[in-house]
Amino acid sequence: MPSDLLQRPERAARAASGTAPKRRTRVFALAEARWAAAALVLFLIALPLQLAGAPDWSWGPLYAAAYVTGGWEPAWAGLTALRDKTLDVDLLMIVAAIGAVSIGQVMDGALLIVIFAASGALEALATARTQDAVRGLLDLAPTTATRLADDGSESTVPTEELVVGDTMLVRPGERVGADGRVLDGTSEVDQATITGEPLPVAKETGDEVFAGTLNGSGALRVKVERDASDSVIAQIVAMVEEASETKAPTQLFIEKIEQRYSLGMVFATLAVFLIPLVFGADLTGSLLRAMTFMIVASPCAVVLATMPPLLSAVANAGRHGVLVKSAVVMERLGQVDAVALDKTGTLTEGTPRVTDIRLLSGSGLAEDALLALAAAAEHPSEHPLARAVVDAARTRGLAIAGMRDFTSTPGVGVTATVDGHAVAVGAPARLLDGHDDPGSARAAEVAAGLEDGGRTAVVVLRDGSPVGVLGIADRLRPDAAATVAAFTRLTGSTPMLVTGDNPRAAARLAAEAGITGDEVHAGLLPQDKVEAVRRLQARGRKVLVLGDGVNDAPALAAAHTGIAMGRVGSDLALESADAVIVRDDLATVPTVIALSRAARRLVVQNLLIAAVFISGLVVWDLLGHLPLPLGVLGHEGSTVIVGLNGLRLLRDAAWNRAAQDMR
Repeated sequence: MPSDLLQRPERAARAASGTAPKRRTRVFALAEARWAAAALVLFLIALPLQLAGAPDWSWGPLYAAAYVTGGWEPAWAGLTALRDKTLDVDLLMIVAAIGAVSIGQVMDGALLIVIFAASGALEALATARTQDAVRGLLDLAPTTATRLADDGSESTVPTEELVVGDTMLVRPGERVGADGRVLDGTSEVDQATITGEPLPVAKETGDEVFAGTLNGSGALRVKVERDASDSVIAQIVAMVEEASETKAPTQLFIEKIEQRYSLGMVFATLAVFLIPLVFGADLTGSLLRAMTFMIVASPCAVVLATMPPLLSAVANAGRHGVLVKSAVVMERLGQVDAVALDKTGTLTEGTPRVTDIRLLSGSGLAEDALLALAAAAEHPSEHPLARAVVDAARTRGLAIAGMRDFTSTPGVGVTATVDGHAVAVGAPARLLDGHDDPGSARAAEVAAGLEDGGRTAVVVLRDGSPVGVLGIADRLRPDAAATVAAFTRLTGSTPMLVTGDNPRAAARLAAEAGITGDEVHAGLLPQDKVEAVRRLQARGRKVLVLGDGVNDAPALAAAHTGIAMGRVGSDLALESADAVIVRDDLATVPTVIALSRAARRLVVQNLLIAAVFISGLVVWDLLGHLPLPLGVLGHEGSTVIVGLNGLRLLRDAAWNRAAQDMR
């Protein structure tokens, strides 16, 4: 990618927090969209006038204007391709539209122009939105950082001026300016944008931190270990663009097919026109036969044979909460034979919840009393674990008592006075350190058991003595196990779990979802996820990646097909993905794959119907005398038949059948 995307001085005006307005190209900011809209409006005005029998002068100029506004760009592109000695389908369609005019089929030609202009506008919009998302990722990193000199003095510098070996100060609430290692200080760092971990990670001396991650309540001195252009966040941007380019060979193959068809149709039309002239046929008759040939041999039925089933499937999926970005993506979904799943926010809900309440002997507390005590102490804290404890108490309808003398220590926990008791809630390793009494030993044992099960353990102390341990974890989605089973039936193999979370938590969630141990890959950075996907693809598999975060974006872009969770997904993940689950209903993904396979079956049916009609009409025109009205009727009739056949997938019954197949 261009290096200037990684180093832009104008970004220095934005706050060091890394927040910035989202960059999103508006539809009508694109010239292609404006021209396509103008062509469509002109066509929609002219069509009713023509059908109502109005004079030619009232609708003819409108059609002509539609030809110009919608057709000049593809015509120019086609002529430019001709200059490079290639013939593409854009120019062929313009010639076909002009040919339709020459034999009086003005409306057919205008419709062809409008469809082509709309397709070009949608492609331009998709490209612009993807570029917006890639550039927007750079806003995750702060524009400035506090650099410490050897004498301890501070200076604010643009992050691109940081070099390896510099020391920077990261204050509470600031984003880390560069990849580096902690020299001094303790804090919690929210690094979900890089690793996908749902909870902030405690950082202390010797721990690695990443550019763009958000510091918690402690101050850190960090030694820079990577230049700005080599940071993990910059690598994510580069990988998204690189992975997107790997799809180009498929597009090149399609263009070759289009060029061959274009050349064949041009030569065939010229032959139909010129050969009869050589043998003495009259000019008008030869031209009429050639134009009839161009109409009956045009690929309209073939195009409609493919698009209505796929677009109907796209519309049906959209009504059920799955936004598939194009018909091409819908077709690719049916080819999937391997699945890679992210954990946090994909298989799980992405929100930590209290899963276990363990009382310690001698505490004299019930579960609700323990939870209420912990919630009272945690209430002022903004830490995700604290919010999970408070939410659990509120869910149970417990009264949260007042507190005073609240303090919070990064990486340790909180302390407060609740109902006259000194209460501490936090990490067992820190709060129990130095305690060798039986109660503390038992608390440490319970905490270790919870952590072995993939939970985050939180110990509760009252007046210095442990009274209970809470287990907190991200909860599996209710439909996760059924979805994994459906993927297994569809592809013939168990999905692969790829996550940046710790191995114990990943293994626990995978087991609950029905994913075998060999398919669990934990502790992965974004580039590791891409490598895991590419290893599968190297074995000839067509991989579907399902994820939600910025850290999933490179894998989503590298995969054969990528699907993002829409409700919790990051902007870049949503733009990098080929489809988005708008309602976060995981079970819809296998259903939409089954719907895609149904669409592919209809495509084959329609291609056979189109081939029969086109070949029959062409043979009739070449070997006999096909009247122009009958040729148009046969051509339009085949178009209507394949179109209606494809529209069968618009019905809810098609979705219900696909869903039933997955049960």
